Amino acid sequence: MHKSTRRAIAVSSALLAASALLSACGSTETSAAGGKLKVGVFFPGSLSDTGFMQSGYLGYQRIADKLGDKVELSKVEQVPASDYQQALVRFASANDLVISLGGQTDADVRKVAPQFPNVKFVEIGGPADAKPLANLAYYDPQQAEAEFLSGAVSAAGSKSGAVAFIGGVELPAIVNAAKAFGNGARFVKPDANVLTPQYLGDFNDPAKAKQAALADYGAGAGALGQIVNLGKAGIEQAATQVGAALVGGPIPGDCTNPVYLGYVHTDIGAEVEFAVNAALDKSWKAENVRFGLTSPNHGTDFVLCSKDAGVADALAKAKTALSTGAIKPY
Repeated sequence: MHKSTRRAIAVSSALLAASALLSACGSTETSAAGGKLKVGVFFPGSLSDTGFMQSGYLGYQRIADKLGDKVELSKVEQVPASDYQQALVRFASANDLVISLGGQTDADVRKVAPQFPNVKFVEIGGPADAKPLANLAYYDPQQAEAEFLSGAVSAAGSKSGAVAFIGGVELPAIVNAAKAFGNGARFVKPDANVLTPQYLGDFNDPAKAKQAALADYGAGAGALGQIVNLGKAGIEQAATQVGAALVGGPIPGDCTNPVYLGYVHTDIGAEVEFAVNAALDKSWKAENVRFGLTSPNHGTDFVLCSKDAGVADALAKAKTALSTGAIKPY
């Protein structure tokens, strides 16, 4: 068989496998075409994770509501890591713009993007120092800024004077967020005892998160910061069990639950909207774009639940220090 024939068969097989993958392991939605911008959004996790993916999905829904006459949307969720590349190939074959959520997809996005030079790619939450490719832009939600605020609130609200951070997968962005959490705690209380961060290897395992939280609370932490998505349920259970506190987010929740000092609000959906609007108005560029307190693109805030004046003061000082550039999160 000729080499070119074998190559064509291989590509066709990959596309068919990816198509089957999207049907089998994730839901897809596509609106009617008609000269619209075709956008595929890749959610490797659950759209109901109360975290990064769900925050991004809220933006997806806003686009569907506001720009349905201009944009044809499709999505996939809960894809195994071993199938990321196939799913991305499928999206790149059918869309003008592909948006991938989460730094865990970075290696696969960087492999697929060069194969489709006429397709625009955006990765949200990848390495902060990643270099864009000719058709690949990086959007940084600067989760570290939000976690600096979380650290400040946790230290001010901790009854024991000790705090700790629990992360999901040990990605660069999560490690930087953990460093920022510790720096935020020391910003308001220089003598704060910041325990060594724990990384679970999974964003969505409540049992692992609860075990880690109980270990931190048992080691003296009075309040925890976190980036664990569905794992928050386990931390909440641990906090309730021992009478300690935590900071929720990235989607603000109910302040009536006394274990919550507050919630970081990191609007990943705003970045999905930014990418789509940039593609629509032809301003899209293969560049690094930052969001957060120190960016004109915004996307970061904090919802305080604690009624303690000292905690409110700590949050205000931390927010001012960050937004004015007086201090860096890490």
